[in-house]
Amino acid sequence: MRTETVKEFDFTHGDFERVRSLIYRRAGISLADSKQEMVYSRLARRLRATGITSFATYLDELEAGRMGDEWESFTNALTTNLTSFFREAHHFPLLAEHVQQLHHPVSVWCSASSTGEEPYSIAMTLCEAYDSLTPPAHVIATDIDTNVLATAAAGVYPIERIAKMDPARARRFFLRGKGAQAGYVRVRPELRNLITFKQLNLLSDHWPVNGQFDAIFCRNVMIYFDKPTQRKILARFVPMMKPHALLFAGHSENFLYVSDQLKLRGKTVYELNESRS
Repeated sequence: MRTETVKEFDFTHGDFERVRSLIYRRAGISLADSKQEMVYSRLARRLRATGITSFATYLDELEAGRMGDEWESFTNALTTNLTSFFREAHHFPLLAEHVQQLHHPVSVWCSASSTGEEPYSIAMTLCEAYDSLTPPAHVIATDIDTNVLATAAAGVYPIERIAKMDPARARRFFLRGKGAQAGYVRVRPELRNLITFKQLNLLSDHWPVNGQFDAIFCRNVMIYFDKPTQRKILARFVPMMKPHALLFAGHSENFLYVSDQLKLRGKTVYELNESRS
């Protein structure tokens, strides 16, 4: 006989629809119908943390602005952060080849840095391309989630996170912890110094990044946005790309459907379309 699990908090379809509307307006994230249980699980933690006993009350208080920094916690709770070092590895040799052809200091923007594995992978690639721990390059790493940014800025990871990395690369770029830090690694200071971490919401009217970039990484982010939101973000990327710049997308993303200002350079790598209007 099937037994129904009794939930700690009532969570109606109306509550879910309110959450969907709020996170879309706040962060541009489009939650599918199938995400209702995920939303309950993640936001139930926020109800416990705030001492509120119903989703309706929590959402009322959130919208009324009576809970201080809770908007940030709400957004963090609903942001997915799946990453690893050198994820989608085919992109990094392309980045190395690209920067080796340039004759000026290189700037790269990682627009969804999560817990830091991606921007550190970019920084390692730049070091290897120039065969130096202090290459003429800088990485801006941004994310909407302040919790993962703190992890990224610290640059400390369980040693298992680099288990599949080439041993020579791991020795070059990571320091092994001792004593209380045994079982952890820290990125070398030289690598950390190549990166500036900033909080950034891609839906915000103001982006705290300036200038143009030689490469922009926006991987596995657009899949959370609907087509109009994707189009809006890509339109803002274009003037931030130098004429030769590359835009790196995730393996399941196709930007050609939402922008005629880009053309495909290679596998999920784009460049500016010279014939763009």
